[in-house]
Amino acid sequence: MADKKIWQELCSMVHPGHVFQDEPLGKYTFTKTGGKADFLVFPESFEEVQKTVQYAVANDIPYTILGNGSNLIIKDGGIRGIVLILTKLTKISLQGSEITAQSGAAIIDVSRYALKAKLTGLEFACGIPGSVGGALYMNAGAYGGEIKDVLSRAVVLTKTGQLKHLEKEDLYFHYRKSSIAENGEIVLEGVFSLEPGDVQKIKARMDELTFLRESKQPLEYPSCGSVFKRPPGYFAGKLIQDSGLQGTQIGGVQVSTKHAGFMVNVGGGTATDYMNLIKHVQKTVKQKFGVDLETEVKIIGEDLKKQES
Repeated sequence: MADKKIWQELCSMVHPGHVFQDEPLGKYTFTKTGGKADFLVFPESFEEVQKTVQYAVANDIPYTILGNGSNLIIKDGGIRGIVLILTKLTKISLQGSEITAQSGAAIIDVSRYALKAKLTGLEFACGIPGSVGGALYMNAGAYGGEIKDVLSRAVVLTKTGQLKHLEKEDLYFHYRKSSIAENGEIVLEGVFSLEPGDVQKIKARMDELTFLRESKQPLEYPSCGSVFKRPPGYFAGKLIQDSGLQGTQIGGVQVSTKHAGFMVNVGGGTATDYMNLIKHVQKTVKQKFGVDLETEVKIIGEDLKKQES
């Protein structure tokens, strides 16, 4: 199918000002790296997401869903087909002690909304930079809390664009995994069941966690957040630190001198720099401690060489 026809048909489904062609994705990722998307779409409603996905499936066009690009590395060759970024789906609402949040809302904003509503349970999420969709997709967690602890139900699209309402027991949450990820489903919204709490205690806990995050994490540089999952019986950052890797740099990407579990773009870094540094860290930690570090960050897209060949 010709590019012009795809462009025209996408513009008929989504506001034309929200459709881009050959768009650099580094503009939308926390690492400030990533190649171009053939087509980039910002849907404003569940219906627009569904129409775009069904169109892609019907015309055999690959599609990729992105949240806010936080715990993500997009390769320098970019992404073929249609990329949908869901950051315009940001509605948050309250009914009783349940908060419903669309997939593009920042999970930090949902935790702040819970504070205003005097509801406890989401304090752990006050420093997680991802979207609601990404948080459900990977069962995000921090400081002893996980999404599975507070999520009640979700609305998703299947890979072929069919709407599904899922209860918590349908989601099969594991450490940094969910059935949403395993089934390739698309989160549209999540419902969080919380408890009434003391607003001062909720705020004090959020302030404490925010201080811990800001004092320990290298927020002054672009990064993809925590790079590696916690290996059983260890802490990834401690293993990296004890391997003497803090400050190690490949290209413009460095193992943070502030927190060894993070890799930061200190200037001009590329996705290839990130991937090369990740491999170097994995190899070194394996040699020194016999521990395999598994990436928590999601790596997608094509290598630059593959695209050009």
